[in-house]
Amino acid sequence: MHHLVDGNGRPLVVLVGPGQAGDAPMSLQLMRHLRIRRNGRGRARTRPDRVRGDKAYSSRSIRQHLRARGIVAVIPEPADHRGHRKRRGSRGGRPPAFDSTDYRGRNVVERRFSLLKQRRGLATRYDKLSIVYRAAIVLHAVTTWTKTLSDTA
Repeated sequence: MHHLVDGNGRPLVVLVGPGQAGDAPMSLQLMRHLRIRRNGRGRARTRPDRVRGDKAYSSRSIRQHLRARGIVAVIPEPADHRGHRKRRGSRGGRPPAFDSTDYRGRNVVERRFSLLKQRRGLATRYDKLSIVYRAAIVLHAVTTWTKTLSDTA
């Protein structure tokens, strides 16, 4: 399961991928599905201001995609990438920009997954069909949004 959440931990995009697939290849699909309605009139917003991710999302293709769309990437550089860049010398390029204070907000995603894993059926994936599993995840997302938007929280 793959999530794209806002700064308050509310899910914006929920996708279910194959179990053996990595997280990084799904990130571009998550970005393609992002649609945030504006208040009033106007097109839905499809570009966030910034994307926070862990070291697994530090690939060249993801960084190029975000840079082309004008999105700030707050993703740390893994040690092996750093070593490879330094071995290449001046041809290795500059290190990617990284804001460590902004990166502290990445734990919002981890907290979302920990809340999701409190549901036993979602944590162990008892459902065989992916559409039923996705429906349970979307139902959890709806209850999350309902709790945060209700006035009797």
